[in-house]
Amino acid sequence: MNSDDVPVAICSDHAGYELKEFLLDWLSANNIEFINFGTYSPDNCDYPDFAHPLAEAVESGEAPRGIAICGSGQGVTMTVNKHQGIRGALCWIPEMAKLARQHNNANVLCLPARFISKEDAIKAVELFFATPFEGGRHQKRLDKMTL
Repeated sequence: MNSDDVPVAICSDHAGYELKEFLLDWLSANNIEFINFGTYSPDNCDYPDFAHPLAEAVESGEAPRGIAICGSGQGVTMTVNKHQGIRGALCWIPEMAKLARQHNNANVLCLPARFISKEDAIKAVELFFATPFEGGRHQKRLDKMTL
């Protein structure tokens, strides 16, 4: 991860809380700056309350990229993608995170806490931040996404 990628915005709901805390420890151990948008406990909560502020931070440039986590990954993905400047990608295997960056210039990695191991989550995060956008033929497709 280079200095252009930090701080990393990160959030979860209660179902993703344990994985988020694990990733926060990993980010800290690797001296990677982050902004934690919550949740701050495993108590039942609503993912949009955390995914919207994360998306706003990425959209505004406060954080260049983000990681959003919930049980299936679907809820946070749908929520962040409501924001015009966000391209959130639901990835449950590391290779998907690489392709989401490479082909789609994704700026929010969405992880399904109930369907991904901690080891694969770390690999996905590493690939998401290490992989550049290819541009070229993929850019014209991105240009067609905006209504």
